[in-house]
Amino acid sequence: MSTPANAVPGSAVDAQEIAPPALPATRPLYWSVRRELWESRSIYLAPLGVAAVFLFGFLISMITLPHRLRAALALDPLQQHAALKQPYSLAAALIMGTAFLVGVFYCLDALHGERRDRSILFWKSLPVSDLTTVLAKASIPIVILPLLSFAVTVATQLVVLLLSSAVLLASGLGVATLWRQVPLFQMSLLLLYHLLTVHGFWYAPIYGWLLLVSAWARRAAFLWAALPLLAIGVVEKIAFNTSHFATLLAHRMMGPEALPMTARGSGPMMDPLAHADPGKFLSAPGLWIGLVFAAVCLAAAVRLRRWRDPI
Repeated sequence: MSTPANAVPGSAVDAQEIAPPALPATRPLYWSVRRELWESRSIYLAPLGVAAVFLFGFLISMITLPHRLRAALALDPLQQHAALKQPYSLAAALIMGTAFLVGVFYCLDALHGERRDRSILFWKSLPVSDLTTVLAKASIPIVILPLLSFAVTVATQLVVLLLSSAVLLASGLGVATLWRQVPLFQMSLLLLYHLLTVHGFWYAPIYGWLLLVSAWARRAAFLWAALPLLAIGVVEKIAFNTSHFATLLAHRMMGPEALPMTARGSGPMMDPLAHADPGKFLSAPGLWIGLVFAAVCLAAAVRLRRWRDPI
């Protein structure tokens, strides 16, 4: 019996029907990031815990809030702004500092921990590449933690502002001065700018170095991350009586001068965004040198994860 020339073999049709749909290239990265959030709850619990402790302390301090506001009204505009903004700046500093510490310790354990508990054998059996895994881990301190810190900080500052307003109204005092001296929307925009630029891009080489050490070290990852930097500084000081490397590290930790967290000037900071200069930040050589260094560290971490055995 002859077969029509345009007939399609059944096996080919079956293969087309059985073949699973192609997954988007970003799907493995998305689920890898979610895995990190599931496994490392300190990523979000630590900032939330610090925010809760701060709010508890602020509730206690509300007893003297009307007295402190009356005292602030007697000050000049610049001192008045600093006095009224102090709790909001303190909340932001505490949450951001906590998020940075969480990012440091997360990076040190991110690739070292899965080799220590041998879970790397399970994760390597999944269809997720080493590159995707390392990028997912790097996105936690560079992207996720800054955004999470921003959300927690803004929510905390909003609660503080609403509680302060309620206490002042109950005490017969107006809230116009408080809301005028604490421009929450403008402060939030400046905070987001600072977190994405400094805690994200500027600190990227720090996180890249820590991830590289985490992928290489068999034990005591913190010491292996700190001792080479200390040794370089000591050798430079003994050999040349200079401290350029220490200055470089301090500049990396403190952030670029183009990103002040407080305004400098002779008057109150009515427009905080006027002090943000993205052009100056993006044109800084230290930014791009740091990003190149971070990329090299992440590439080395990918290769190390591919070949390093469980501890």
